[in-house]
Amino acid sequence: MSTAARAKKTARVIGRTVVALVAVTTLAFSGYFWTALRLVKENTNTTQILQVLEDIPNSPPADDGATDILLVGSDSRTDAQGRPLPADVLRKLRTEGTDTVNTDTIIVMRVPRNGGKASAISIPRDTYVPIAGYREDKINSAYGAVKYLTAERLQAEGVSDQAERERKSDEAGRKALVQAVQDLTGMRVDHYAEINLYGFYLLTEVIGGVQVCLKAGTSDPNSGANFRAGPQLISGGDALSFVRQRNMPGGDLGRITRQQVFMSQAMKQLLSAGTFTDPGKMSGLLDAVSKSVVVDQKLDLATLAAQAQGLASGNVEFATIPVTSIDARNDRGQSIVTVDREAVKAWVAQLIGETAKPAPSSTTPSTPAAPSRFGPEKLLSLDGAHAVAARQDVPCVD
Repeated sequence: MSTAARAKKTARVIGRTVVALVAVTTLAFSGYFWTALRLVKENTNTTQILQVLEDIPNSPPADDGATDILLVGSDSRTDAQGRPLPADVLRKLRTEGTDTVNTDTIIVMRVPRNGGKASAISIPRDTYVPIAGYREDKINSAYGAVKYLTAERLQAEGVSDQAERERKSDEAGRKALVQAVQDLTGMRVDHYAEINLYGFYLLTEVIGGVQVCLKAGTSDPNSGANFRAGPQLISGGDALSFVRQRNMPGGDLGRITRQQVFMSQAMKQLLSAGTFTDPGKMSGLLDAVSKSVVVDQKLDLATLAAQAQGLASGNVEFATIPVTSIDARNDRGQSIVTVDREAVKAWVAQLIGETAKPAPSSTTPSTPAAPSRFGPEKLLSLDGAHAVAARQDVPCVD
């Protein structure tokens, strides 16, 4: 055999060996990943929310070509089992105990069944909408207000078991939030996933922090935010302050920009920090999940994991619904975000590629808001800026 022939044969052997090693490594990691995913699933709290959603009137059609997952970040001062957080934990979260529950992060993750690019549509927390079983109010109050009213009603009806009252009132609050989201966007919510403040805190600690970047230094005594300009690594209470700061340009819309960029960076860190192969980190992740995450019983965590990879790679298009004003006031003097609900539905339908007429609202339309300084014809949308930010490495934000 000639020298050239031997070299060629050696190259083929080396090539096959490399391919084999890559295949074995991939299978081994995949096996560990699926084992980890199974453990996460076993530690995740579930809700029967899908069952109570079946009787929502005028719901959009379920078979719309995609799976829509409502991602909710709540400021609940209890863990996922409804147990009050101790005072030392509340201090770490830089917040105080309260009976109210607000959903300060509301995102609909749309995953097309044909393999198209996923979308993450954010809804500002102060968006003023009708809330079934309550009144017209900020959308982030839907869960907490209806939960409170339901708990009071159950107690008056003689339901003495606190755990039962908690479970039923939670389901009622989640249902009210889902209904408000469906009415506003015209999208059918197929699945539900919720994480509370404590889980957010624990997750950032487990992954060793999240890289962020600010255009300028900022400070907010109310949220505890105190950050310098430029790139920095934040976790725990600092991470919570970063996404909850209120005194910032653009108000609710500016906060959403931070949340979207933070989510992308957090997913990158989670998937690159060896969380699933490090026993200590994996233990911390399972602890965080058990204390803070609630999903519907039919949500496939593999689907959620795949979307986490999409967030990390920038293969998810972030967008925020158009609004008509970010500094309006309701009749109680509260600062609110106003929207043209039919315009929002049309915008969502265009974004997700639908041509069918959106489903009718299941609540009575509200009185139109007074014209804002932007004018009713000038709808605000940051979807382009958000999509660009999601593709950058560590984009700097306000």
